[in-house]
Amino acid sequence: MKTRDLAYIALFAAVIAVLGTMPAINVGPVPITAQTLGVMLAGSVLGARRGFLAVLLFLVLVAVGLPLLSSGAGGLAPFAGASAGYLFSWPVAAAVIGWLTERSWQRYNVALGMLINVVGGIVVVYAVGVPVLVAVTGLAWDTALWTGAAVFVPGDLFKAFAAAAIADVVRRSYPVIERPRRAVGAR
Repeated sequence: MKTRDLAYIALFAAVIAVLGTMPAINVGPVPITAQTLGVMLAGSVLGARRGFLAVLLFLVLVAVGLPLLSSGAGGLAPFAGASAGYLFSWPVAAAVIGWLTERSWQRYNVALGMLINVVGGIVVVYAVGVPVLVAVTGLAWDTALWTGAAVFVPGDLFKAFAAAAIADVVRRSYPVIERPRRAVGAR
């Protein structure tokens, strides 16, 4: 791994931490935060591997006790609470977003980027977060789907759009994901 890669990973872990300074909005057992925007940005700007590592670094820093979550929490307790599934899903979400972005490099635009962010940053996050919410809290599935997914959809759609727009600008002005190399003799 190059020094530049390490710097990108650290930078995006810091971006997620900074987004945690925005106050959480409590709407139920899981708060609405801006940090999922950072997860989407990590994947769409850095790609699968570096995006995954940036989010993983952030979570390690939380686990060792730094109060980087928007609730001001740190340590191991958040990884056993109602939000645990969402936290565990973040590195996977960044990797899925990065993987899909890398494969669509030649035709990437804001609309495609938003679709990629919805798949990785919403579908993946909810697919892990809601079942863990049910297991940890004992909520009924319909209540968990409402309080752990449905209330987040409008904000998450906005974050998916914002991340796609930012990634599109970054990609055109300072591409971090390298263009795919063509095989020798390929057209």
